[in-house]
Amino acid sequence: MFYHQKYTMKKIIGLLLIFIATTNFALGQKAKASPRESVTGKINTATISIDYGSPSVKNRKIWGALVPFNKIWRAGANEATTFETDKELFVEGKKLPAGKYSLFIIPNEKKCVVIFNKKAKQWGAYNYDEDLDQLRVEVSPKKESKITEKLLFLVKENTVALLWDNWQIALEIK
Repeated sequence: MFYHQKYTMKKIIGLLLIFIATTNFALGQKAKASPRESVTGKINTATISIDYGSPSVKNRKIWGALVPFNKIWRAGANEATTFETDKELFVEGKKLPAGKYSLFIIPNEKKCVVIFNKKAKQWGAYNYDEDLDQLRVEVSPKKESKITEKLLFLVKENTVALLWDNWQIALEIK
């Protein structure tokens, strides 16, 4: 009988420890500061998908500060943003073959360089290799009167646009 009580007590203690561990784990989970988001849309007959980390402004200065001017930026947070098309496109009048690309931006107040890089899977812009660029286009950022708190990509009509803070960086797609 003593053995049975000892075994039961060990079982109760074991279950209690599992309960405490899972409770601590569940309570310790926080929402990611820059959760992964994705958007898919059609332009003409092409399906375009964009996967990106979506940071928030959080009362920070974004353009020229958090995202420095004239330096390569991953167009989102964490892993590099990916841009995928199942058909050849013309981006700002330049040909982009069907495929999956990392999307980078070199922001500037007057002109932003938008880059489609052949190495689709990479962390941030740390190992960015210019030799793997498929396409580079220049566009002017547009100041918006409305603030977009969470970074957002839109695919609509003949445009792919990044909206964040008070900027819109839009690409004409055909």
